[in-house]
Amino acid sequence: MKYTTAASIATFAGLASARCCQNITVEVDINARNAKFNQSTPATNIEVTNFILNMTQQGQNYTAKVLAGYQNVAGKYKIAATYCEPDSGPAKTVQLLTHGIGFDRSYWDLPYDNYNYSYVSEAVEQYGFSTFSWDRLGIAQSQHGEAVNEIQSQLEIQALRALTYDLRNGTIPGVPYKFDKIVHVGHSYGSEHTYALTSMYPTISDGIALTGFSQNGSFIPYFAFGGNFIEANNVTGLAKYMYPNGYLAAGDVSAVQTNFFAPGAFDPAVLQIAYTTGQPVTVGELLTIGAETASVNHFKGPVLIITGERDLPYCGGNCLAPPTGFTSIPAQALTFFPNTTAKEAVIVPRAGHGLNLEYSHPFTYKTINDYFVSNGVGPKAGTTWKA
Repeated sequence: MKYTTAASIATFAGLASARCCQNITVEVDINARNAKFNQSTPATNIEVTNFILNMTQQGQNYTAKVLAGYQNVAGKYKIAATYCEPDSGPAKTVQLLTHGIGFDRSYWDLPYDNYNYSYVSEAVEQYGFSTFSWDRLGIAQSQHGEAVNEIQSQLEIQALRALTYDLRNGTIPGVPYKFDKIVHVGHSYGSEHTYALTSMYPTISDGIALTGFSQNGSFIPYFAFGGNFIEANNVTGLAKYMYPNGYLAAGDVSAVQTNFFAPGAFDPAVLQIAYTTGQPVTVGELLTIGAETASVNHFKGPVLIITGERDLPYCGGNCLAPPTGFTSIPAQALTFFPNTTAKEAVIVPRAGHGLNLEYSHPFTYKTINDYFVSNGVGPKAGTTWKA
C-alpha cells in the first residue's frame, strides 16, 4: 500500500512538502537468549491481577523468583512496518521508530486532526528524513507468539537489530536503499529496546533519541497498577487480533489517562483514540523489562533523552525531583553513556508519558529532529536521491 500526504506547513530547508509511504511485511531471522519462567499464563482477569500484585510486591524481585533458566528462541518472524520518504525521493538518513507498551506503530503517525500529531509527518515533510516504524513482535499486525517465554525483551531487541541491518544493507522488501545513516528513536519500552540495542552493539546506530525514558525503574509499579490490566482477549476492540491468554491490555480509558496523560495537557478526543486503538503487553515483556537498561552503554554517537515533566513510569510523576547533583531524573541517565560524543536530557514542561499525544508534541518533535540535525546525523539539502 502506498499513499501520499501533503504538508500543511512550510518545509524545512526547502526539502519535501509531502511524503510517500508504504506498508510492508518484513521477515527476519532471529536468535535470542530468552528467559525461561516458572510462571503460568494468566487465564482470567483475577489471575492477571494476581500476577500484577506479585510482580510489584515491595521488597521482592518476582522476575528472579520465577526465573527457571534461559533458552534460545530462534526462527523467522514476520514484522509489519511502514516506510515513509520525502516526495522528492528517499533520504540517505532513516529514523527507525520503536513504539512502547500500549501502542502500535500508529503512535508515530496518528491521523487525528489532519495528522497534526504525526511525528512521521514532521520528520519527513519538514526535515527530510526517511522513517521506518514497526509493530513490535507480538503486537498488532506483527507476528504473535506465546506470552510468557517467547514474546520477551531480548527477542524484540534482536528483531530491532535485524531490521537495522536490513535497512543498512538495502534488503527491506520494497525499500531497496542502503541508508548512509540510521538513527533510532524509541518511546518508553521502545526506548529501552533502543538503549539495549546500542549497549549490546555500540556501532549499530548513528544517533539515538530516547523518549519517555530514564534509568530509574523504581516507578514501574505505578504503571502496572495504573494500567488496571485485564486479558486483551476480553477487550472488544482487540478481538480482531485474536490475542491468546497472557496478553494484557488497559482495563478502561482512565487507566490510559493515568499512565500516559498529564493533567490539562491533552485533547480528550486523543485520549479516547489512545484507548480504542491501544495494544497489549505480554507477561514475558513485563518480566524482562527491567534487565534492558542494567548495563553501562558505550555507544559513542549523539544521545538525546526527552521525557515529560509529569512522566509516571520513569519519574513517578515528577521528573524535576532528581537525586542530589542532577537537574532531573532523566539527566541522571546520561551518566550511563560515558563514551558518547554528545548527550543531552530535555524535560518537556507539564507533559506526561505519552509525549506524541499531548499538546506539547510540537516541542517534542522539534527538539528531537533539531538535535539530530545539529549533531550531524540529519539530512541536508541535496542528500536525497530518486529511486
